[in-house]
Amino acid sequence: MKQLNTIQTAVFILGAVLMAVGAGCSLLLPAAAPWLYATGALGFTSMQMLQRYEGKSFVVRRLRRLLLLSDLLFLVSAVLMVQQATGWPRLPYNIYVQYVHNNWVVTLLIAAILQLYATHRIDHELRREGEKI
Repeated sequence: MKQLNTIQTAVFILGAVLMAVGAGCSLLLPAAAPWLYATGALGFTSMQMLQRYEGKSFVVRRLRRLLLLSDLLFLVSAVLMVQQATGWPRLPYNIYVQYVHNNWVVTLLIAAILQLYATHRIDHELRREGEKI
């Protein structure tokens, strides 16, 4: 995997912290939490998308695509959080959103599970690949 430089690593870590704070503060600070989470999600996912895999392992490439799906779900969670807090953007399924609150939690949970699984497996596969060389 391509390593991030120090500024990119700082943005990556700050994004992860802002995502955790934003998701955690959704009950305490409902006005600020979506914006904290959205800012963190943009930083985290953009830096994770910059990490490339130049190897030939099919397994790592598949897991990398799983990470990208997880990143997309993090961004969908951010949009749903902002939509729930502000009513903006007006989405075509607004009636559904009106009656089922906190649907961002589902996408966030799925994204977090995918992220955890893929990160663990990529680390394991890269170690195994390093032992073969």
